[in-house]
Amino acid sequence: MTFDLLAGLRVVDLSQWLPGPFAGQILSDLGAQVVKVEPPAGDPLRRLGPRDPDGLSAWYKQINAGKTVLCLDLKARHGQDAFSELLSGTDILLESYRPGTLEKLGFDARRLTDLNRRLIHCALSGYGQSGPLRLAGGHDINYMALGGGLASSGLPQESVAAYPPTADHASALQSVVSILAAVIRRERTGQGAQLDISLMESVLAWQALPFTSALRGDAEALVRGEGLLNGGAAFYRLYRTADARFVSLGAIEPKFWDAFCRAVGRDDWTGRQAEPLPQTELIAEVAALFATRAQADWSTLLADIDCCFMPVLEPSEVLAHPHVRARGLARTVEGPNVEIAFGGLVDGQAQQSRTPLRELDVDQILTEWAEA
Repeated sequence: MTFDLLAGLRVVDLSQWLPGPFAGQILSDLGAQVVKVEPPAGDPLRRLGPRDPDGLSAWYKQINAGKTVLCLDLKARHGQDAFSELLSGTDILLESYRPGTLEKLGFDARRLTDLNRRLIHCALSGYGQSGPLRLAGGHDINYMALGGGLASSGLPQESVAAYPPTADHASALQSVVSILAAVIRRERTGQGAQLDISLMESVLAWQALPFTSALRGDAEALVRGEGLLNGGAAFYRLYRTADARFVSLGAIEPKFWDAFCRAVGRDDWTGRQAEPLPQTELIAEVAALFATRAQADWSTLLADIDCCFMPVLEPSEVLAHPHVRARGLARTVEGPNVEIAFGGLVDGQAQQSRTPLRELDVDQILTEWAEA
């Protein structure tokens, strides 16, 4: 069951892999009808990740649950004609081709407008529809590198790429936000939109604060392990425990730091929170303390202390956590697979389990639309 916030909106999604399909799933979760159009060979994600007995990737099924999948050859005349029919009756076109590909297939901006003047076209690409890198290939790690997402992440001696892929998910969210804003404008004016969203710039959009600090030479500059939020502060770090696991401490406000220091019997640390960054000596002392006990022991000691502490949990522990279970967004389903519902509650309710993806032909889809 989906929410009904976007009931009546139709989305045709040409995207593949993760960014576009994740954006499409968010729209589907909110109530839009999403038709995912794939080439004859299918989305490459069908073959990536753990396989189910039917040969399809469990990842592919997860990210496309709730959608209708349609196979069309857009290089052939019959495929182009069918695609034109779909576009005539849809609200949103989402695609992640390299810039210029849709035009080569015969669907430039003028053709799209002729087919549907109210169409919202979201073109999601690696580096955007213009600029010297517009045609360059890439994946999450490359977009993070140019967008500034890796410069300050990791250890002093090396950068570290995040997982799950940050740019992929950030660009999906950026696409959804832009699409929904375009829908609101269309309700006022009747005007469609052409949206140019890039994975790299979805990461770049997060960099104003660290970049400003870097240019000013502040302690929060882009130096791994030396800034306030990337490892230079003793009160905001990950620490290894005696059993080779990790805990997180985010005691930025003095009241949280003071509460932590009192709880661990180190009142002498309370006045040291303002020491210059990087707080190398204080970090070493706190690290030595955390290394004396297992993660579970620290969790027990600090469970009722208001100091912004949380153990770093493994996936099975996250799923079993009382708070995660109470909110009801993460659940294990047949497969076994882990289904994560839409990331929030609507009218006090979590999204129910998504329906499996279904594969239809274009006539079946158009018939459903006509009967809706």
